[in-house]
Amino acid sequence: MSFPVSRSRPHRPGALLSLLAGAQFLVVLNTSIVNVALPDIGQDLDLTPVGLAWVVNAYLIAFGALLPLGGRLTDLLGHRTAFLSGLLVFAIGSLAASIPSGAGPLITARAVQGIGAALLSPAGLAILLAHRPPGPGRGKALGIWGASSAAGGAAGVLLSGVLTSTLGWWAIFAVSALAALPCFVATPILLARSERKRTAGLDVPGALTVTAGLTLLVYGLGAKGATPLPDFALPTAGLLLLSALMPIERRARNPLLPPALLRNRSLVTGNILMLLLGAVWVATFFFLPLYQQKVLGYSPLEAGLTQLPLAAALMAASWGAGRLSKSLLPGLLVLAAGLLWLARLPVDGAFLPDLLGPSALIGTGLGLAFVPLTALGVAGAEPRHAGIAGGLINTSRQVGGALGLAVLTPLAAPAALEPAALAQGYRRALVAAALIALLGAAASAIHLLRGRSRAAAPLTGRS
Repeated sequence: MSFPVSRSRPHRPGALLSLLAGAQFLVVLNTSIVNVALPDIGQDLDLTPVGLAWVVNAYLIAFGALLPLGGRLTDLLGHRTAFLSGLLVFAIGSLAASIPSGAGPLITARAVQGIGAALLSPAGLAILLAHRPPGPGRGKALGIWGASSAAGGAAGVLLSGVLTSTLGWWAIFAVSALAALPCFVATPILLARSERKRTAGLDVPGALTVTAGLTLLVYGLGAKGATPLPDFALPTAGLLLLSALMPIERRARNPLLPPALLRNRSLVTGNILMLLLGAVWVATFFFLPLYQQKVLGYSPLEAGLTQLPLAAALMAASWGAGRLSKSLLPGLLVLAAGLLWLARLPVDGAFLPDLLGPSALIGTGLGLAFVPLTALGVAGAEPRHAGIAGGLINTSRQVGGALGLAVLTPLAAPAALEPAALAQGYRRALVAAALIALLGAAASAIHLLRGRSRAAAPLTGRS
């Protein structure tokens, strides 16, 4: 199945891929662009550490919880309509976040950004898959798409440092709003209107169930003590809602999560592993800038600039993974090694002996793992389910990031505000992140061995 192309203008695959990569860059950029600015945001808006985590998590939760719905709407409304709608909502949320009007409005605007991203990201991936049939061409395109994701995560920290130091933290959101405009203009030029499918069968009960379940789960894990309810109440309610999803989907005429997708072993495995990778990814970009500023005394600009080796390694590894590697295991092992090295975190650390090496390893590991995981997470999906498959793999990454931050932030809580105590807390969080990466490596090895066993089974039967 190929995506329709307008007869009035030639198809420009390179320009279209650049547009899709640019949009994905923006989406991922906003998972990390606040990180270096968090100390300034906290001081200006009088936010506690938990409040600061929610400046990050408001985006992650809205993005992750609504991605299944965004993926389904992509399949039903048409790829271009979904892509343009996501860009518009994302730009509105970015503009609102750039207006310093208090903690509540900022967190709300971050959630609006996440809603736009939840439609934009699966639409972009669905367009890419529609234009690139399985084969080397799709692998290269996914490599570029993955490299743009990697660049967005790393560039967010760098841009945050530069803009916070020069203009103020509000500028990090204004830049996102401005960057969405050329994408919005270019989309109708490069992309023909796709056929709109009938939307009367949209699975509203399924969409509400998965959104409410994921929100309660992540919010409950990260809001311990913030509500009069017992700490376990909200996460338990979220899990109960999610457990009710499958019976709802089996009865739905047009299910949000088609049963055929959930029977795809590669797709399910890819999403579970992406959940773990997302937890490690977000935790790394959250805790490293805080360590640099609160323990080492770096300025926001210095903290941003010292992320360049990590960003370069991430982009190079993602680019290479799209062409060379189909295995997850090396990337996850390299990632765990880098995190354990970084977890030394001396109070009087310096860039060259203590940060450069582990940063390069972490970036390499993330890049080598991300592209094969994305391919695994959409493997075997039918063209009509491309949007929801893309939504699911992105849901796993964002929800994994939110869950990881909710679980690891309490581990990083210091006994005192002295640099030594702060460093000890960040060590605990990074060691836990390394253990999550090792868990993913073990699961990847098991999946690989099972795949080889299934491939060898017919030969064994004939011998």
